[in-house]
Amino acid sequence: MRFGHIAGDRMLDLLNTVDWRLGGDDRAERLRSFADVVDWCAESDLISPPEAANLRDLATTHDAVAERERQTVITARERAYAALVEGDAAAAADLAGLYRTSIAAADLVRVGDRWHWQDRETGLRLIPDRIVRGLVALLQRDDLDRLHQCEDAKCGWVYLDTSPRRNRRWCNTRDCGDRNRARAYYARQRAKTPQP
Repeated sequence: MRFGHIAGDRMLDLLNTVDWRLGGDDRAERLRSFADVVDWCAESDLISPPEAANLRDLATTHDAVAERERQTVITARERAYAALVEGDAAAAADLAGLYRTSIAAADLVRVGDRWHWQDRETGLRLIPDRIVRGLVALLQRDDLDRLHQCEDAKCGWVYLDTSPRRNRRWCNTRDCGDRNRARAYYARQRAKTPQP
């Protein structure tokens, strides 16, 4: 898999498609093309393999539209991040506007004993519409009191802390965790060494 799926919710994983979110110049976008967005959606089971193939084909012949839809995904992701992590009401209002557009392109249908949104068209707009609906559902979760941001100074990734004591500090113990533990260890060693 190309993307990290560590957050406990695929829409939180979407928020984590920015490396070093808090790292200033080190910040790196992982959704650099519409193909990247399709790959993320396929990995996250937001689209089916046939939908992914169709969307890749459409993107090659409609590259300007594909880029516009990628930008919509980035905008929605950033609005959701600002609403969740920073409590930004204006960002939540912007996301609600995107949501109104996304539900206007779908019908609420019953499959078995559940209701879900069914998109009317399978064009390039399909991905932003599904993502926006998913992000709004994320903001409405009952367990957001477990939302935590990685304690690495540059990382910024978010996740649901499902540990029994709610004491998870790092998005990934083998990445941010190891790096920060090593940094703390070397700082302690330097503090023990007498200065000339």
